[in-house]
Amino acid sequence: MPSRPMDHERLDGIVARAQKQRVERDQGYREQALRLFPWVCGRCQRSFERSNLSELTVHHRDHDHNNNPPDGSNWELLCLYCHDNEHSRGLDGAASGPSGEAAPERATHKGLAGLGKLLGDDDS
Repeated sequence: MPSRPMDHERLDGIVARAQKQRVERDQGYREQALRLFPWVCGRCQRSFERSNLSELTVHHRDHDHNNNPPDGSNWELLCLYCHDNEHSRGLDGAASGPSGEAAPERATHKGLAGLGKLLGDDDS
């Protein structure tokens, strides 16, 4: 069955609209957060001024960038370094258990190990 040729102009338009909407959404909650909160990193307490404000980011506590309540309850301002650290902690946490203990070992059971014997295959 022949496939339809890809409409690159349509695809480019979809991507451009999605990027524009993301930038608009980001600017909206960023501007709100900067009006609501003092310009201080919530972790390292570094203070920011207009000249270095681009280094202060908005972190979503629940990691859902679409959850932007007007009271800012899902946001905290973090410097670039603390924000990166926060997200790398999440990745580190995924490799360990909920309380920080090492992740359980992977299963070593081989479910089909005896299949050849069951089927009468002499090679197994």
